[in-house]
Amino acid sequence: MSEDLLRYDILIQDALRGAVKKILAEVGRTGLPGDHHFYIAFDTNAPGVRISQRLKERYPQEMTIVLQHQFWDLAIGEHAFEVGLSFGGVPEKLLVPFSAIKGFFDPSVQFALEFDPGKTAEELPEELLEAVEELAKAEQEHADSQSKAGDQDDSKEAASAAPDNTDDVTTKTPAGEGGGEVVSLDAFRKKT
Repeated sequence: MSEDLLRYDILIQDALRGAVKKILAEVGRTGLPGDHHFYIAFDTNAPGVRISQRLKERYPQEMTIVLQHQFWDLAIGEHAFEVGLSFGGVPEKLLVPFSAIKGFFDPSVQFALEFDPGKTAEELPEELLEAVEELAKAEQEHADSQSKAGDQDDSKEAASAAPDNTDDVTTKTPAGEGGGEVVSLDAFRKKT
């Protein structure tokens, strides 16, 4: 058998990622039509992925997001998309390069695409990778300073004789109420 010098496998992967990009761009312009909604699985370790440290710890390798009822600020770029979602009542902004996508599924019409992450001829621009790295560092520094401030607040609170913590009241939203849902694409694969 001859060697595939054209790399048809990579060309097809890139073409299908282009289809996902066009679908998301249309949804970004007009919203989700009818009953359409999407499950998008991606590699959380892929270059250019930006998610909070909290989500990174919870989903160290793969994450699947659902774009259905509650998402906002869907922005489609040349190499990545950005979207706002809520996880357990906490709003998050995610940046996902198209090259990090592992699966795209629209259960309303049983349409699915699977990808090999990283298997692409498209290279992410250095500016995008540097910007994501700088944002990750800034978020980590902010989280560290919040943690230190929280530790100091805990010490002050313990020393206080009459704690008045009206500023520290938080409302917890159950995960099922208005939150994002992370599921595995395996739930939708046909069993053979």
